[in-house]
Amino acid sequence: MRIAAGCALLALALTSTVGCAQKDWIDRTLVTENVTGAWAGSMGAMDDLRFDLKQEGARVAGSFRTGGRSASLIGASSGALEGSVAGDVFTFKDARGMFQGEATASSEEMKGQINASRPFSLNLVASMPRRPRPAEPANELIERSAVTR
Repeated sequence: MRIAAGCALLALALTSTVGCAQKDWIDRTLVTENVTGAWAGSMGAMDDLRFDLKQEGARVAGSFRTGGRSASLIGASSGALEGSVAGDVFTFKDARGMFQGEATASSEEMKGQINASRPFSLNLVASMPRRPRPAEPANELIERSAVTR
């Protein structure tokens, strides 16, 4: 009887921890934002940073350009970027390892931090509209009924 109770308790403990591990896996692989496109903005108080990104699944590749003081702080005026998106968080680094950062992305802006010679705030805005707005179902129904009359 004690052995059966012990096995049941062990089985309960194992099944409860499997559920916890699954949530972490989902959080790491869920992608809710697409960062593909051109982004322009600032690193700290310097308004001369541009990212051009292409996202495939969770992976992101692209390039950065900057000038003036920003270039001296991050060690280059242009170069390749690589990163990933998990949920709405875009994590990135330059291909040479001179800086890295993390930003929370929405359809039209990214805000976060870039770490170069020291941490700087990062604020980027989509350079042009990135996605067409989805049509509202009610409008589609009204348009269809007008055509059939």
